[in-house]
Amino acid sequence: MLFYSWQETAWMLVAAIVIDWWVGDPRWPTHPVIRIGQWIRWVESKLHPSGSSRDGSPASQRLRGVMLTVSTLAVAFAVIGLLLWAARAFHPWLGYAVNTWFISTTIAIKGLKDAAMKVFIPLSEGRMEEARTYTGYIVGRDTSQLGEAELTRATVETVAENTVDAVVSPLLYALVGAAPLAMLYRAANTLDSMVGYKNDKYLYFGWASARWDDVMNWIPARLTGLLLVAVAACRKGCSAVRATKAVFRFARLHPSPNSGIPESAVAGALGIELGGTNVYHGRTSERARMGWPLRERRMDDIVQTVRLLYGVSILIAGGLLCALGWTLW
Repeated sequence: MLFYSWQETAWMLVAAIVIDWWVGDPRWPTHPVIRIGQWIRWVESKLHPSGSSRDGSPASQRLRGVMLTVSTLAVAFAVIGLLLWAARAFHPWLGYAVNTWFISTTIAIKGLKDAAMKVFIPLSEGRMEEARTYTGYIVGRDTSQLGEAELTRATVETVAENTVDAVVSPLLYALVGAAPLAMLYRAANTLDSMVGYKNDKYLYFGWASARWDDVMNWIPARLTGLLLVAVAACRKGCSAVRATKAVFRFARLHPSPNSGIPESAVAGALGIELGGTNVYHGRTSERARMGWPLRERRMDDIVQTVRLLYGVSILIAGGLLCALGWTLW
């Protein structure tokens, strides 16, 4: 462990999970991810001013993309590391508090639930335009013509995929390197969400950010698949066996080496099909289909997926407490 013993870190991880369940993403002080995003945009304006794949040779753009990735990760780790060092130097308990708080800002269990429910509630009340608007906030596809089944699919896919990005990955890295390493992961994930696109603007410049995010999520994504299967085994209406089969059958079809695992696990657990046709800025894209369409998707699948999300966080917190109890026995 880079900063604390694993027992100290485990207690703080449990506390961070509880804080996120209760508080969610803080509105004040400014969320660290917002600051990371501002840093990325500032460095991007210096290294990729034209915002085009014609801004220098592919090799030059990739090199500048590497510079953006390395500088962002270094700054995120160093700033949080210095703040944690200063807090610990002032008083050990202040160090615990600062570390716990920053870890809680790298996870988003409540935030994911709130985003999903902003789609589910108007959808359940027949306010389709509002449901489409809120779905558009969490996915990049065109949502203006989507019905219940497709709005449900978009929301379920988002919650499932982000069970890795917003829960398991940051907690795993926090267990190894406390808040600084968790924030480094969050910086990598933010880079991918901002510049990791295969489009004209970021095809080469965003290459390093996208690849590094894949690397950092490789182990957590597979751990998430196991956790989702375990939670599905405990939930009425879910199938752990089908979730396991879906991961082995469909996950590799996803364009991402990681996202297909939680999405296929959720699809299998619920007995629905995810993936299919999406429209981006007027262009139709066919995504790999995952799971077996044993029934039509319905809005209640959003709630079920949120329960799987919370189940994963409860399983992690419970596992940490059991491990701590074992050491104290």
